[in-house]
This record gives sequence, structure tokens and C-alpha cells, in this order.
Amino acid sequence: MRLKVSESKNAASYYVIKDYYSNGKRTTKIVEKLGTHDELLKKLGGKDPVQWAKGYIEELNKKEKDEKNDVLVRYSPSKQINPGQQRLFNGGYLFLQKIYHQLGIQNISESISKKYRFAFNLDSILSRLVYGRIIFPSSKLATFDLSSRFIEQPDFDIQHVYRALDVISKETDFIQSELYKNSLKLSKRNTGVLYYDCTNYFFEIEEESGLREYGHSKDHKPNPIVQMGLFMDGDGIPLAFDIHSGRTNEQKTLKPLEKRILSDFKLSKFVVCTDAGLSSVENRKFNDIGSRAFITTQSVKMLKDYLKEWALDPKGWMYAGDMKTYDISKLDEQKDYSKTFFKERWINENGLEQRLIVTFSLKYRNYKMQIRENQIQRAVDVIEKNPAKIKKSGSNDFKRFIEKTNVTTDGEVAEKELFSINKTLISKEAMYDGFYAVCTNLEDEVSDIISVNHRRWEIEECFRIMKSEFKSRPVYLSRDERIQAHFTTCFLSLVVYRYLEKALDSKFTTCEIIKGLRDMNFYEIPGEGLIPTYVRDDFTDALHDAFGFRTDYQILKHKQVKNILKITKN
Repeated sequence: MRLKVSESKNAASYYVIKDYYSNGKRTTKIVEKLGTHDELLKKLGGKDPVQWAKGYIEELNKKEKDEKNDVLVRYSPSKQINPGQQRLFNGGYLFLQKIYHQLGIQNISESISKKYRFAFNLDSILSRLVYGRIIFPSSKLATFDLSSRFIEQPDFDIQHVYRALDVISKETDFIQSELYKNSLKLSKRNTGVLYYDCTNYFFEIEEESGLREYGHSKDHKPNPIVQMGLFMDGDGIPLAFDIHSGRTNEQKTLKPLEKRILSDFKLSKFVVCTDAGLSSVENRKFNDIGSRAFITTQSVKMLKDYLKEWALDPKGWMYAGDMKTYDISKLDEQKDYSKTFFKERWINENGLEQRLIVTFSLKYRNYKMQIRENQIQRAVDVIEKNPAKIKKSGSNDFKRFIEKTNVTTDGEVAEKELFSINKTLISKEAMYDGFYAVCTNLEDEVSDIISVNHRRWEIEECFRIMKSEFKSRPVYLSRDERIQAHFTTCFLSLVVYRYLEKALDSKFTTCEIIKGLRDMNFYEIPGEGLIPTYVRDDFTDALHDAFGFRTDYQILKHKQVKNILKITKN
């Protein structure tokens, strides 16, 4: 704070003013009006008003340095707020920012910037794209606008965002490999088991071009798509990804990305775990070399007849830790309900020696039965209430249980289509209830192999988070390089988010975390600081405890805010 003397024709007025920054711009505000020169002379008994005012302001500055002192703010019911002045800011991104810097992404941006020597701030753009994807998922243009909601204001324009996307696309392999190296400084990565899966994302644009092609959409949308292949480590942290054109066979996406992991990440000893759709013989053989291995799900329905007969035979089943064999047709529905029984054998298919492990569980059997019963009921309902909706169905669609006939029981042509429940199909599917199979070239304990395979849900959750919470689709971009950059920022956002989950010991759901960060807003008191407007709860307490700084004081003075910003960037 300092003294300002405002002189007019009739008098000189003394004010205490204070410099502060608002939206990145320096400005001043009047803290207190001390009075006119004549008023102060009379009040001070003839003493020099200037000297008195300077001493008074010095005392105010001393008190202000003590962060424990209360802040008193005056508001006038007759004074309008300033037009165009932003008063509310989000601070939830600060926790993401700390992880972003712990992962050294700012250093990756700096290395790329030195290579291309452009003038815009790549780190500022990339960080806002990452924070925005998690907290305010939207288009690139909207993200640029929404980035002004953060406490730290953007120092770039929208044209810089699109120029940055072109650079990010060129450097996506470098970004991924450097991110992995940096993550090793943060914590040890569980790369003994790598999970791989593939999904696709649809576009709003209907024309095919480049990567954007028509293919089998997992979202059942009649729009062009691109394929994304993703590797995840054993702790659920994404490791690497790649983008392929929409018509690319999923099975052909694994080897190119795995080869990049072998070369760029310097990994050579790991187990690749995939689902049945990605487990071609070629992919299995590729991971039957050196110190690599595979675990992949195997459809019991798709087994050769002699293996299917062996797998479904109720006799010859084992239970971990027990030497005797079991007949699963004679299990106790209560005593054995939660147990998982298994049988195994080595098989040679297409020149590849692999171990086939089949499991059976009463609990899993009932789960599959319940799903099918619900689907049958839906099929019955649509036959009775709205048969016009019955069209061609997929292999997992409830409408697969509906069969159509165009003749009567007398063999005559029916005047209209007749629909009924296909009981033969229901019986065939019921044969496989409770059974689950995997193939592997490992000789480990069956329980360990099953445990590894069960964690595949986490990579499926990665895709769900990107599609639902991060709203990574539909994709609005059209140029291949910007499509690649879009998914690079989504990948980085997912990595940062997963580390945030880990810091919180996975105590909160994805919705709770993202909503909590989005709601962590602060009201700015010009010249004084920020007042939290969010509700303090278990989530905010856990955040502050995990990250080593607090934002839940009644007011954060500007000095406190600066210290917090410094902490998040260390």
C-alpha cells in the first residue's frame, strides 16, 4: 500500500491505495480515504499530514504481512460492479497442475519448443488442454474460452492452439516415451503385466477422409470412426497409445505399438493381457518370444469340438489348495457359491504350444443367467408392445432371442410376420453359463493367471472415462494431424487423472472427483485475495491432505495464492 495525493483547485485529498493484479493486469484500488489536507492539519494539531500518512501506511503494511490478520472488506449497495470484470475462478486445476509438473510435461513442452522455435507458449496451451479435458471437456475453441476460468489466465490466442495441435501431432511418440521416463522418477511403474485393448471413436463429420473411415462402430453410430489402441500398466496407468484408420482390423493394431514400446520404452520382459478379439495366433506367437508372454481370454463356444467337450464335462475340476477333483454338477449352491473351480491342459494350435485354463463359478453362472433373463424379458416386451422395433440384432443384443416366422403351423403363408422367443437359442447359451477360459504360455499358478486377467476391467474403464467423462467423442476435427493431437491430449489427461486417483487411494468415483474439481471455485476480492465458494467435504479434505497445500481457508491472501502456485509447479 502507498499514499496518493489527489489535488484539485480547492483542496488536496489523501488516499491509501493498493496495487494488485487482476486477470493478469496490474491495477490499483482505494483502500481508505484519509481526508483533505486541511482536515488532517486540524485533526493532527498542525503536524505534517504527509509524514503522518506515510507512517500510518507503514503500519498498515506491517499488519498486512501477517497472514493471520483478518481481512476487512467494504461493499456498497449503491455501487455497480465493473463491466466485464471476472470475479469467479476455478482452482480445482491446481491439483492437476501439480501432477502435470511432477510428470515433467512442462519439460517435454520446453524441449519441443526449442526444436521448432515458435513464439507461442506450448506448455501453457498443452496444460490448459489437459486441465480443460478433465474439468471442462469441450471443443478446442470452447476450451480456449473456458481456460480463462482458471486462476492463472491464458497467455495465448486461439490460433496458437491450432498451431500447437500440429506440433503435438508430430511429436506424439516423443511425448509418450518421455512421459514414461519422467513417470519413473515419480513412482515405480508396474510393467511386468501390460494390458492392451482397442476401441473406436466416431465423428460428427460424415465424409470419409484419411484416418476417418467407416467401420464397425462400438458406439453403434452410422458415422466415420478412428481406432485407438492403448497399453496400460499393471497399476492401471496408461503407457502408450496409437491411432489407426476406421477400417483397420483390431488384431493388427497390437504389434506396431508393442514394437514401439520395445524400442522407445526399453521394455523387454512383460506379459501382454488382451481379450479374445485381439488374440490372433500371430499376436500370441509374437509374445511367445524371449522374455515376453501372453494371457488372453478364450471363448469356450469357439473351441474345437473335442476341447469344448472337455471344457464342459462336469467331472475333473479342481479347486486351488485342494488335491481332490470335483464334479461341478454336484456342487453345494450355498457352500460352494463363491468358489472358482478350474481345469487345465496344454494344447498345440497352429504350431503354438499354449495352456488352456477353464474356470467355473456358481456365482458367475447366476450372473450370466440373470443377464439373459433380463434380455428375454425385454424381448417379450418388445414383441407384445412394439414389434415394429424388431430389426436385425447383434450377437449380444436382446433381440437375438426373437425369431420371426412368415408361415402358420399348417405351412401356409402368414399374412403378417409372427414373432416368438427362440427357446433353442436360450438352451444353447445356457450351456456356457458359469464357464470362462483363458489361454497363456505361462506356467504360473492358475490363481495368479486368473487374477491378472480379471484386471482387464481397468483398461475398459480407461476407455469409458475418455468417452464419457472426458467427452473425447464425437470428434469435431477433420485433419489427421489434429485428430492425432486431440487423442494425445486425451491420453495425457487420462495419465494425469489416473495419478490423481492413485494419490487419493481410489476412495472416490470418477464422477465425484471431476465434479469436485469443477466445483472448486473462488471469488476474488480485488487487492485482497480469493474466497473459496465450494463446500468443504471429505473429497476436498482428502485432496488437500494428499497434495500438501490447502485452499479451504476463509480467504487466501494473494501471497498465499502465490505460494500455492509455486508449490504446484515444483
